[in-house]
Amino acid sequence: MEHGLIVPPVYSPIPPAIHPRHKEIDDRTAAWAVQFGIGSEELRRKLVRHDIGTFAARILPEGREDVVSLLADFVLWLFGVDDGHCEEGDLGNDPSRLVAELSRLLRVAQNPDVPMLDPDPLAAGLRDLSRRMSRLGTPGQVARWVDALREYFMSVVWEASHRSHGTVPDLNDYTLMRLYDGATSVVMPLLEMGHGYELQSHERDDVTVRGVAEMAYFIITWDNDIFSHHKESRADQYYLNVLRVLEHHEGMSPEDALRTAVAQRDRVMCLYLRLCAQLEATGSPQLRRYLHSIGSFIRGAQDWGISSRRYTTPEDPADLPSTFSDTPTDDSTEALDIPAVAWWWSLLPRENREETLPHRRKSARKNPAAPRRRSSVRTA
Repeated sequence: MEHGLIVPPVYSPIPPAIHPRHKEIDDRTAAWAVQFGIGSEELRRKLVRHDIGTFAARILPEGREDVVSLLADFVLWLFGVDDGHCEEGDLGNDPSRLVAELSRLLRVAQNPDVPMLDPDPLAAGLRDLSRRMSRLGTPGQVARWVDALREYFMSVVWEASHRSHGTVPDLNDYTLMRLYDGATSVVMPLLEMGHGYELQSHERDDVTVRGVAEMAYFIITWDNDIFSHHKESRADQYYLNVLRVLEHHEGMSPEDALRTAVAQRDRVMCLYLRLCAQLEATGSPQLRRYLHSIGSFIRGAQDWGISSRRYTTPEDPADLPSTFSDTPTDDSTEALDIPAVAWWWSLLPRENREETLPHRRKSARKNPAAPRRRSSVRTA
């Protein structure tokens, strides 16, 4: 079989952490998947071996254990939808049927007592999740969870339309779609639930706070595209990630596409760090807690991405890194040439737009596809 891409260590200045009861959480999530019959028997066997409970334990390393378990069960449920309905099921090639099914599931999330999809395991699992959300969170947090679930459902239908026609969106459309079909925004209300507070709307809805959250979605999904490329490109089915987009529309080789994607996420990471520092200097204790949890989400996804069987695929090993870099390949303060997200750079105060990070070198290359020598730090 053709050798896959060698993924380099990616830039990660956020320290790793994990909940001390991650093993128990992972075991409970495996039992939950069996209890509700999430996915086909074959898919379920795969999912319970992917350390999804450990992933949730990395996202909320200091969180309430019942909320970490809720998050773990929800993430497994999302994979049941994404893998079972969208990527591997018939609905993934039929957007009109998929949108109808997801609309029914959304109604179950809104009101788990609605008599709809009663024999369906995904609906039964979602009923359980929705009731637990209401018990552990505030009405506002549950409402935001439902709204984020709607965004996720809408984006996976958009992706299904490309899958059904075998088309590849351009980079701008793909970026916008990927901000939501990575199911990142649906996690955000649980970051608050996990620590027993509710962020005030004037802070959560602040344009810079919203921008920082979107940057986290971008970093997490770009990392996922990079780490999952081996698995997806080996599968005998349609796949879509940023490397394929760059190869298809920019005519890049796989190696150049990988370097470009890494540089894009590095540049966003540098902006994310600058804006987080700016917000932490003036924000409330709750906002600082929220920003810290977003950082744990980013790092947790990275640690899980390079260690889970879902992406390492031991039967056909992916060449993933075991370390992370402490230096970005691109720390430019210029906006990425992606209109959907270029506005993020306007959030920097004008006097700070050329402010350098501690690691920045005067000779830094501006070419987002140009590699730089990396130094590595060991993961947890």
